[in-house]
Amino acid sequence: MTPVRVGLPPLAQLSPDSELSCVWLDRQGQVVRQQVQRLGQLPAKTPLVCFLHPVDSLLASLDLPPLPNAKMAAAVQCAAQTLMLGDVAAMHVAHGPRDDAGQVAVAWLARQELQQLGRLLRQAGLHLKGLYPVAYGLPVMAGGVGCVFEGHLLLRDSLHTARIQPLLDDGEQAEPGVALHWIGDDAPQGAQPLPSGQRCSGPLPAWGLHAGLQQPVDRRGWGRALGCAVLALTVWVTGLNLYAAREAAQGQQLKAQMMQRVKQAFPELPVILNPLQQARQQLAARQQGAADDPGQAFSRLVLQAGSGMPFMAGSVQRLTFVDGALQLSLLDEARAGSDKGWQDTLAQAGISVSHDADGWTLRPAGEALSTAGDDDGDNSGAEDE
Repeated sequence: MTPVRVGLPPLAQLSPDSELSCVWLDRQGQVVRQQVQRLGQLPAKTPLVCFLHPVDSLLASLDLPPLPNAKMAAAVQCAAQTLMLGDVAAMHVAHGPRDDAGQVAVAWLARQELQQLGRLLRQAGLHLKGLYPVAYGLPVMAGGVGCVFEGHLLLRDSLHTARIQPLLDDGEQAEPGVALHWIGDDAPQGAQPLPSGQRCSGPLPAWGLHAGLQQPVDRRGWGRALGCAVLALTVWVTGLNLYAAREAAQGQQLKAQMMQRVKQAFPELPVILNPLQQARQQLAARQQGAADDPGQAFSRLVLQAGSGMPFMAGSVQRLTFVDGALQLSLLDEARAGSDKGWQDTLAQAGISVSHDADGWTLRPAGEALSTAGDDDGDNSGAEDE
């Protein structure tokens, strides 16, 4: 939407019922409509470019040396103090760029009046796009453009340079103003007249007083960013929950497999609650029971011999169990064969196998080591004797 250019009355008199001189321009900057409307009658959300009344348009030109941008603002503040009647801290000061002649245009406005203007525009639902001294509404033409408005002489020399001079009682300006183009009926001799509607049609400078106005923060961009963040967080949490559910399902499947294997290995257990712990407890109980109960030890050795010694079936002449050791006497025609792999199988099951003249002797591996140690001690003692 193209901003509406508005000529403001004195800010001290501004109210929702104040009449404003409104100008509409086309995309080429030509005036297409002029109308006087009350501030409260302008459509909401209309962008406005406002020009101050001459009594509020405090404008001057300062001669300053070339300075960096960071120091130019401080230099303008110091130089403008000599031009103000009040406290510089209570004023909003704006300035344009330094031109080829070393001149810097400076304008200032009381902060209280500026904030009051902003409140009135917000109450009316209007959006301020720019605020400038009244002379910056004039067109920019070679030789300058001038007009008389509300008892003041307005002159514009270039895009960033303009002047405002009060008229004396006799209608003459305090300083002579020369312009080759004039807006209004009272054009000086030799000046080229322009339509009165051109008073607010000029190009806008790159600076203005609107920078000191606290505009309401547009939170739509933040809302969109917040929405994207919430969406990303939702996707992340959903993915994390899916991953946790998959891991939990795999854990339950593994636990079910462990429970099934423990149930098969220890059918005497009535219920499986902690497969790993219960399996360890059953193994420890069986080992302890085998060590304490000779009957269980005998059964274990017989079962291991029957499954681990393939040549034993039908070849055992005598079976003797003495001191936790199982002695197998084989028939004369029985032969163990040259394959000794069955001994490794029994050793892995915790059974020690030894061969003597009567046959084979099987005992738990721990007891075999103890017996071997005792025999070594006895032999050592015999040799010592």
